[in-house]
Amino acid sequence: MSTSTPPRHTGSGHLADLVGQVWNAVAEGDEVTATDIVLGALDDGVAPESVLLDVIGAVQGRVGEEWAANRITVAQEHAATSINERAVAALALHPAARTTPSRGRITVACVDGEWHALPARLVAEVLKLRGWQVDYLGAQVPAPHLISHLHTTQADAVALSSSIATRLPTAHAAITACQAVGVPVLVGGAAFGPEGQYAKLLGAQVWAPDARKAADRLAEGPLPRPETDHQPIDDLPHLADQEYTMVARTSASLVRAVFGALEDAFPAMRAYDDMQRERTAEDLAHIAEFLATSLYLDDEGLFTWFITWTADILEARGVPARSLPPALNLFARELRDFPRAVRTLQRGVEALTTDHSPANGTSA
Repeated sequence: MSTSTPPRHTGSGHLADLVGQVWNAVAEGDEVTATDIVLGALDDGVAPESVLLDVIGAVQGRVGEEWAANRITVAQEHAATSINERAVAALALHPAARTTPSRGRITVACVDGEWHALPARLVAEVLKLRGWQVDYLGAQVPAPHLISHLHTTQADAVALSSSIATRLPTAHAAITACQAVGVPVLVGGAAFGPEGQYAKLLGAQVWAPDARKAADRLAEGPLPRPETDHQPIDDLPHLADQEYTMVARTSASLVRAVFGALEDAFPAMRAYDDMQRERTAEDLAHIAEFLATSLYLDDEGLFTWFITWTADILEARGVPARSLPPALNLFARELRDFPRAVRTLQRGVEALTTDHSPANGTSA
């Protein structure tokens, strides 16, 4: 264990000051200053876990909010995230954060296709501070590689992270694979829903809303062992209609068809420049991805949340959201033989009409 002075309790006002200081440095792209502030807080006796979650984690949350509000660019968001990641790495090497493992062994990884690694890294570092031996595998870990690692290390549990809901079918496969070799799974991240509803649907042993709750749950005792003769991936009977499979497999051609017809359905598109057309194609691809995921989960609410969020993002960037209903109607036309898909798209149109009507002060 560390022999440094025990961390002192820190008031929320001081933590808020630290958040503001780190944010200012991150916003300026000043990695040296951001790291110095973090390490200085540790030198002053602020608990490492609090610096990780209440300072660096809070700054990262603001990064996402600023991007969504169109106050920073994608490039600035990436740069800010990179600075936060390096601040975490510097913190992990500070004497105040060094611990001797006294518990079991946990593997922490992002599901395949998930590039947002910082939430998983925060979990890994908190678990280390709590006395666990942690194997942190980082972003985008293919399930076969994860299972090979588990065979080698005999981990007590796996903590899987996913921030984007479209990765949930892949997360389901990873959860199932881990359980098939007898390793229980704790999941977290925004992808699993605000109340963890998708974690339960996909059969994970435990869901945690944040790093502290994940560490607290693991400290309570071993996670329940999975039944290796039961495959939870078979517990989604709605997949028998093959709608998810067909939409997922044909998404590229589906997007091309909708893109080709959108100019007639939304004449304003005729004036788009090449960049606007490229971004429109990207938006259509995201719609297809979230539609497929909603079909996988049998949850129309996920799609309506995504489509209204997309409308808000477009509005923040000065792009009228009125192009979305015609696009959804075109998707429905292409998928007219798939009743669940059509119904989900109709719910999206209804949500846009309600949430982004002129009466609500936004474009329809």
